[in-house]
Parts: sequence; C-alpha cells; structure tokens
Amino acid sequence: MAKRLVTDLEVRGKKVIVRVDFNVPHKGDVITDDNRIVAALPTINYLVENGAKVILLSHLGKVDHKDPEKCEADKKKNDMAPVAVRLQEYLPKSKVTFVPVTRGEELEKAVAELEDGNVVLVQNTRYEKGESKNDPELSKYWASLGDLYVSDAFGSVHRAHASTVGIPQLLPSAVGFLIEKELKFLGDAVENPVRPFVGILGGAKVADKLKVIDNLLEKCDTLIIGGGMAYTFLKAQGKEVGNSLVDNEKLDYCKGMIEKAEQLGKKLLLPVDTVVAASFPDPIDGPVEVKAVSVDEIPADMEGLDIGPKTAELFADVVKSAKTVVWNGPMGVFENPTLAAGTNAVAKALAECEGTTIIGGGDSAAAIKQLGYADKVSHVSTGGGASLEFLEGNGLPGVDVINDK
Repeated sequence: MAKRLVTDLEVRGKKVIVRVDFNVPHKGDVITDDNRIVAALPTINYLVENGAKVILLSHLGKVDHKDPEKCEADKKKNDMAPVAVRLQEYLPKSKVTFVPVTRGEELEKAVAELEDGNVVLVQNTRYEKGESKNDPELSKYWASLGDLYVSDAFGSVHRAHASTVGIPQLLPSAVGFLIEKELKFLGDAVENPVRPFVGILGGAKVADKLKVIDNLLEKCDTLIIGGGMAYTFLKAQGKEVGNSLVDNEKLDYCKGMIEKAEQLGKKLLLPVDTVVAASFPDPIDGPVEVKAVSVDEIPADMEGLDIGPKTAELFADVVKSAKTVVWNGPMGVFENPTLAAGTNAVAKALAECEGTTIIGGGDSAAAIKQLGYADKVSHVSTGGGASLEFLEGNGLPGVDVINDK
C-alpha cells in the first residue's frame, strides 16, 4: 500500500512537524558536509511555499545518558546551533528560529509565535533520554506542538524512536519527497528490477550482511561479494587466506550461500585475485607495500586488503552490462589511496552503466562521493542502516507507521 505524501496534506496555516536527518559531519561549529541538509530542502521548501508553520526535529551524533559527565560533553559537541545557521542560508525567504531546548516554555513560545512560511529548528532530539526508548510521554509532548507530521529522515526510519515512530502514531502523517525517492529507487530495484539485476556487497563483516546476502540472492541474477567479507567465502571454499579478515563462525553460512546460489541458478561472484600486504596500514591512509596475488596463492603471513586487478575487471564487466545495480559496501580499504583501486573500478563501472544504479548509503556513498562519481549514478541513498534493512526485506518502523493513501 502506498504511503500518503506531503502533497496529500492540507498544510496552509498548519503546524507541521518534520522529522529530518540533519545528522551532519562537523568539527566544532564547522559543518564539513551539508548533503543531508540539502537533501531535506525539497520538502521544507514545499511546506514553506504552501504556508505551513514548519517545526523541524533531528538528532545529531550520539549522547551518552549513562555517564553524566560524558552526557554534558556530548551535548556540547552535538549542539544543533550551527545547523540552524547553515539552514538559514538555504532558506533566505524564511525566518529560521533555533530553539536550544527540546521541551519547555521557550520551545512552546517559539512554536506559538511561529508564522506561516517560517521555520523552528528544535535542539538535538537525543538530548532527551526518552528519544531512543520511544518514550510515550515524550512522543505525546512533541506531538502536542503540531497538527501534522511528515517523515523525511530516511537515515533514521529504521529506528523506532519517539521522533520517528512515537509522534506519527498521534498525528495525521505523510512521507516527504526524500523518503518518497528512496522508497521508489530501493523498492523498484528490489521488488521489480529491470534485468539483469546485479547486487554488489562489500564491507568488512559477513555477520553485518547475513540477511542482505540471503535476500539479494533470491532477487538478483548475479551477486558480487568483495571487501573483507569475501575472505570468509574464500575460506569456506577451502582456500588459504593468510591473515585476512575471516569470520570463522560464519563459514558454514557462506558454504550454504554458495550452494543456494547453485540451486537457484544464480551467479555468486567472488574475487579471483587480491591485493595483499604484510599488515593493515597504520594510520589507515599511510604508506603500505602491496602486491597482487591469485586467491589460490595468498601467503600465510599476509592479509588481503583490496580486490585485485583481474577481479576489478571481472566485476566491472558484469556491472557495465547490468540494467539494475545495487551496491552496498566498499571492495577494500578505500580510505587508503593504495587500496582504493578495487572500489574505484566498481564505482567507475557504475558511472558507465546505462541501467539504474543505486548506492546503498554508508561507506559506499562516502566512496562514490570521494571518487567523484556521485552525479553519475541514478541514486545515492542517504541512509546506510535504513537501506540495509530495506535490502534485507525488512519493514522500516518509521515508514510503516505513516498513514496509507
């Protein structure tokens, strides 16, 4: 069932609470990447232009409520004030009022005085201990500030928090344009892909992607496995992987997936060669001596840190001829220029692919931006955790709760 959209709501003169994802990277007061703010602008602009009174809620970083001293330090570090300054630059026709608290008289006054077409940005939702516990009293309080609720924080909808699930249970609700776009790209790719459909999974641990591997194997035609998780699959095939990262508890699972691919008539592609080093680089982007070897000849005292050149070519050829590609997880230690070649080759192949190409957030999104290909792919997801949940075939609590059309 399709979810109600922000355009389905009558917003003029109404107080609209919007859960956005302004969890931006920052150093002190300096925002180092404002992509998430920019991603929320279409929904905010729509509401402003249609005369809504906009109340924005977002978290920023983590706040440790168990340790009072750390809690105060976290709050200081993750204050939303610099976000309000940046947001005002993007909304020159509206007044953006920052409220430095999450409840109380100051917030209630700012909301009461809010005029049509203007915006209130509330302090970091995680200042509240009850946010991550989906505290009903906190949800009720926040819901009392508004008339309508719009969910547009794709990076947070996989969490059942007060601001993502609690409030929409109490107010008429809809999704914003960002979530609409995310659901369209990820939903179509997984449920109704144009074939051939290729899934690419990388990253360090098999354990993080168990359900994704399982679900994608059933949906796609070819599943490519790279990154640190590939060595567990190679070991499951009986290969010697030296000091490479291996999840020994998941060897049987990997054997099972290799067998499952055969039974389903799907291709499960693993590296044929790998780039090895005597040890992991320290610092991570520091100098490292490497060589490429076949996966049948990994030295016992070395570890694999990237896919090799033959594998990069093999993976790139499959990607280029695909009609739908979903990629989640880098092919190696891409933060190091010497070990970024595999991830770069896959990113380049996605940029050259004429089909629909989707990057599933997290490290893959960081890699594709870092390598300069972000504008050459169909869609870069704003939510690593949420896109993974989606690729696992799970529901997203913060979307499931929204009113259907």
